[in-house]
Amino acid sequence: MQVLYLCGAMDIEVLKSKIHRVKITEANLHYIGSITIDEALMDAANFIENEKVQVVNIDNGERLETYVIKGTRGSGMICMNGPASRKMAVGDTIIIISYARMDFEAAKQYKPTIIFPKENNSL
Repeated sequence: MQVLYLCGAMDIEVLKSKIHRVKITEANLHYIGSITIDEALMDAANFIENEKVQVVNIDNGERLETYVIKGTRGSGMICMNGPASRKMAVGDTIIIISYARMDFEAAKQYKPTIIFPKENNSL
């Protein structure tokens, strides 16, 4: 029988922010990498530039990690850059997720930011 002893506080990773179901509007294979997101969507979802995110493609099941680049506010832009643009195409519906590490007890009280944009990627 294995026994786990916890010394001090335990940190866990929890959902921090999520943009649920947006459409990819652009792809730029020759960019160095990342995902460009409309700044208004970033603000609403509590994302910051350069934050690590997981991108989940509803249309083909692909999942990848990258970082956020700020796009033009109010444009609805969701652009897959670099090699990721080979796995996710313009018109695909995706979910963009970020996580945060925090103390186990604090995590019990934490409420993530989740937004549900309209069909045209607007708030």
